[in-house]
Amino acid sequence: MAVFGLCLSAGLCAQAQQAADSAAIAGTGAHAAGPGQPRLSLAQLVQTVLDNNPELRSVQQSSVTAQAAVVSAAALPNPKLEWSRGDNRARLASATPGSVQTMGISVPIEMPALRSARVEAAQAGQRASAHQIAAARNALVAQVKLKAYEVVLREAQARAAHDAVKLLEQVHERVRVRVSSGEAARYEIIKADAELINARQQEQSAKLLVEQSQLTLNRLAAGHLPTRFDLALSLQDGVDPARLENMAWQTHPELLQLQSEVDRAEALKQGAKAGRWPGLELRYAQTREPDIRNNTVGVTVQIPLFDQRRGPIDEAASEAERARLRLEGRRAELEQQMQQARKVLEMAQVRTKALSEGAVREAESALRVAEAAYRFGERGILDVLDAQRVLRAVRADLLEARYQLQSARIELDFLAGRYAEAAAI
Repeated sequence: MAVFGLCLSAGLCAQAQQAADSAAIAGTGAHAAGPGQPRLSLAQLVQTVLDNNPELRSVQQSSVTAQAAVVSAAALPNPKLEWSRGDNRARLASATPGSVQTMGISVPIEMPALRSARVEAAQAGQRASAHQIAAARNALVAQVKLKAYEVVLREAQARAAHDAVKLLEQVHERVRVRVSSGEAARYEIIKADAELINARQQEQSAKLLVEQSQLTLNRLAAGHLPTRFDLALSLQDGVDPARLENMAWQTHPELLQLQSEVDRAEALKQGAKAGRWPGLELRYAQTREPDIRNNTVGVTVQIPLFDQRRGPIDEAASEAERARLRLEGRRAELEQQMQQARKVLEMAQVRTKALSEGAVREAESALRVAEAAYRFGERGILDVLDAQRVLRAVRADLLEARYQLQSARIELDFLAGRYAEAAAI
């Protein structure tokens, strides 16, 4: 009996150590690529998504529209040509009958203030379009990086669940032998069965979550990623303190876009004011009669007597104020989000350090004590299973804490607009 207990205890210790090593590997770095599965770096993954994401490509097309709007705003009005023909019938003897022709040309001339306001509004819209593309790229890169670390987290959880199943299967077999020989009560095999069933369900759920997270990344890339792939990432990627200190959220592309919208609204307001005097129309006409040729030159001016365009002016002023309020609100919101993300990062760092240096070691020590007590017959297998469950839960919390740390780092980079530029991948 003592020999059997020593063998069982040694086996449990070995398996626990194996599970600890597997969990440590899962939490510290990316695993080797599976057979037939390509291994992608983070830069390759992000570039694939940027090249194929339909929403980003749709936003990029807006720059063509904005550029065309600038061309339209700078275009000069076209002149007008007129021609008419009729017959002149004589009612008096002195009159000369014959055909009558009239030819004329008119050229509209806009007021410089109206034209410059329209061009300035179109140029501000073009700048807003460029910043909108940068903001969309910034958000997409941050989303891809976050989903990539989520894939690494799910894979680590799946490996930990697989190791737990293997360990529980061996424990279950040893408990079954002891119960069959009458050395242990039957409730121990019932508890071992329940633990094994639960572990297998968790393993299956973890595998499904891995597939789901990879499908999400493939959806962002419009299906241009492999069906199954591995990522060269680690949940323990370092966080550069110097990088976190230089967080200039004031240059976030969303703020630049909103500032361009303010400039556009102000230009439209100036254009609405200048629209009270839209411009002049110069006209030259020539009328040919059988014995007379008439040449006339005229100027047409629209006088704002009844309609002084108070409605369009007030509407443009309201839109300008609305754009300014959106800019101020988003600026204050970004400042608060930056402070909140810093706090989340600090909490994640503290939690990661506490779990890796304290809780994990204490759970491992508790498992060793439970195994030793079980070896000498002081405790049952239930205590060992409980200690293993606590250790798995603590290691799972450590994986979650490391993921939260990476998530907070990505959030800070997103709020600083560091993913907006083409070189930032």
